[in-house]
Amino acid sequence: MFRLIARTWHYAVAFLTGTLDTLADPRVQIEQAIEDAKRQHAALSDQAAAVIGNQRELQLKLTRTVTELERLRASASQALLLAEDARTKGDTDKAAAHERTARLFAMQLATVESSAADLHELHGRAAAAAKAAKGAVEHNAYLVQRQLAERSKLLTELEAAKMQERVASALQRIGTFAPATDVPSLQEIREKIDQRIARSQGRYEIATEGVDARILDVEHALVDARGDQILDEIRQKVLGSANESSGGRK
Repeated sequence: MFRLIARTWHYAVAFLTGTLDTLADPRVQIEQAIEDAKRQHAALSDQAAAVIGNQRELQLKLTRTVTELERLRASASQALLLAEDARTKGDTDKAAAHERTARLFAMQLATVESSAADLHELHGRAAAAAKAAKGAVEHNAYLVQRQLAERSKLLTELEAAKMQERVASALQRIGTFAPATDVPSLQEIREKIDQRIARSQGRYEIATEGVDARILDVEHALVDARGDQILDEIRQKVLGSANESSGGRK
């Protein structure tokens, strides 16, 4: 039962994610991605600043510790000189007091030297971490710049895609909702003329190849032959009469 519920939940999440991805505006998604990258870069910069700040703080402490070491060493040296001067003058009590003071300075010097060693080690680690943090920030800044350039490219491609979609939609509307008219197009007129020519040629072939057409051809040929015969007879009579008239006048 639990597996069924979990599987149903995953399917529902996948379906809703796909639906949101389909309905989401690409321009809004691009801007959201850029803003998210900027937020991540700001957070990384803050973390890097904290690491670098820790390194700077350790550097200040180490500098103060070195100064304190120099002071304690100088104080211990001065106490020893005073003790030696007292012994020279025969003042053993005063010499012993300066010796104790010198020993106290020496003990403090040992403690501060131990702290300085620890600070030096910590400072070395902090310096390496600060260097790595700077490199990470610089690398992430480069990635953000690339994303900004990619945003410009994506926005340009998005506008081009929208333009193509508008052109395609307009062409579809022109083809689907073309205005009705009673005037035929030139293509339709050409097709009608071709149909009439083809039909007339078919009728002519049928008419000229039929039996009645052949009979008419024979009769027409007989009439033509008779006409030629009559024309020859008339010509002979005319020519004969003309010859007789010319002979009589002679």
